[in-house]
Amino acid sequence: RAELKEEQSVDLIGKNEVYGDTRHEVSVYVKVFTNSPFLVCMDLALSQERIIDPDYLWTGPDGRNLQGQGYVNLTDTGKLMVMGFRVSMSGAYTCTLSHKVIETTTQEETEMVEAYKFMVYAYREADHAYQVSARFSTTRCRLKNNGLFMGVLNKILNSTISHLSCHITEASYRCHSIRTPKDGLQYELFVNFLVNPFAPGWEEVCHKVPYNCEDVTNRRVRQAAERIGKFFQQLKHVLKYEFHAVPTIQYVDNSFTMTPIDSCQPGFGKNHHTHQNCASCCVVCGPGTYSPNNEVTCRTCARPHARMYGAKSC
Repeated sequence: RAELKEEQSVDLIGKNEVYGDTRHEVSVYVKVFTNSPFLVCMDLALSQERIIDPDYLWTGPDGRNLQGQGYVNLTDTGKLMVMGFRVSMSGAYTCTLSHKVIETTTQEETEMVEAYKFMVYAYREADHAYQVSARFSTTRCRLKNNGLFMGVLNKILNSTISHLSCHITEASYRCHSIRTPKDGLQYELFVNFLVNPFAPGWEEVCHKVPYNCEDVTNRRVRQAAERIGKFFQQLKHVLKYEFHAVPTIQYVDNSFTMTPIDSCQPGFGKNHHTHQNCASCCVVCGPGTYSPNNEVTCRTCARPHARMYGAKSC
């Protein structure tokens, strides 16, 4: 993914090329473990002209010359591809293009130098979790069994999805009194929880398939969410036979809702302002920021100790 201006059109995306711009840096987003598009050491206008004696010098984020590095593909025409992109490869890639302009009548040669800067960021697809809400009728709000019920419900739901390395987090409930035209005053528990794909052991699953961990994680949590959905479909039966201690609590029909929520792996986050062209991506946290958990934002370090990309702590 690259931040392309309108005149750079869809054709260039199809060619897997991103052109530079002397006026500003160009942002490029590369999915972790994939190859970057070709970064072209010239702008679109210059690429349409004849260039005399071009010479290209590419430097990476550490300021070193990229010529001869095993992880890059450098062409004779000044195009750079970074292969097997990793978090540590994020940063500024700069190309200096020097070429000659020969005056037609006098044949006088002038050396021209242009610099192009590409900010290249590693990104991952967002991991999905599911926010679930449901309602249960109860006899009154100040009832000890309400809390017991939540504990048992949480335990059953976790056992239903634990084999998928998913678990229930942020479980909570509130009790409200509700007046209805037909039944008068009633009491209901408003239950909320998150179906989370990061139960203990999830890293082991990712170590087995590091190249598409998000795909595996999202598939697992989708399966977990489907199992939770089936559980609530059968809940009247479950309440009758499983919850012997709390027969006073009943599921309110059709109150089950489930909403997908994005999360990012540690060291990654979303920023709609900084990364407008990859707003749905989990982009690597930049220097001076970090993300220790699966939230969607990179936090700012109190002191700018984190000088690397993808920091999980300061």
